[in-house]
Amino acid sequence: MNSGDVREERQRLLRSFIVPIGFVVLIWIVKCVEVVFNLDFSFLGIKPLQTDGIPGIVLFHFLHGSWSHLYANTLPIIVLGACLYYFYRPIATKICLLLMFSTGLLTWCGARGGVHIGASALIYGLAFFLMLSGFIRRNKSLVIVSFLVIFLYGSLVWGLYPKYAIDNHISWEGHLAGFIMGIAFAIVYRNEGPQREEKNDDADDSDSSDDSDNYWDVPEPPKEELTQPRYFRH
Repeated sequence: MNSGDVREERQRLLRSFIVPIGFVVLIWIVKCVEVVFNLDFSFLGIKPLQTDGIPGIVLFHFLHGSWSHLYANTLPIIVLGACLYYFYRPIATKICLLLMFSTGLLTWCGARGGVHIGASALIYGLAFFLMLSGFIRRNKSLVIVSFLVIFLYGSLVWGLYPKYAIDNHISWEGHLAGFIMGIAFAIVYRNEGPQREEKNDDADDSDSSDDSDNYWDVPEPPKEELTQPRYFRH
């Protein structure tokens, strides 16, 4: 890899952090505004099956109940978001927007009563999209990403366990929505974005073409001079 390619890869890597960091900056600004002006935006969260909770279908991702809640979601958003934008850039923005809306809608339709806030649903959606998508596409680089996400965030499955989540005041319904939609979009969009790596070896191609051209050519036996009779020993 020459210096130009290295520079291009570095720029591509840096660009993959723009959207995730921008999202993190926004949710931190929201929390700071709450603290500085002594406000509480939780009323904008999801209130399942209530009309005044409909705006929360989108807005609940930007709201967090405490600093610890915000801290816990910050790094996963950056890491998972950067992985999505680096390896799946052609469909990354589409996947993010679809996950944000669909997880909010599922939570609004099926969650228990109360107010649901936080970006965890988006995190679960990103994590399970990345986990499954690499295996479906059978691309070496993407499979490595899948294993990396499993290694770093495999413990997220505990957040799908209702008793554990309820005891810790966690919206397991939002987590379940992220789990479902992450897997669903990995399957639905399996033919978009990066695909399975194919070998492109010109030498091999030329050899194979030559072989295919000559496959059916049966060599003619050498012509023998028939000036004398042939004798076969029995």
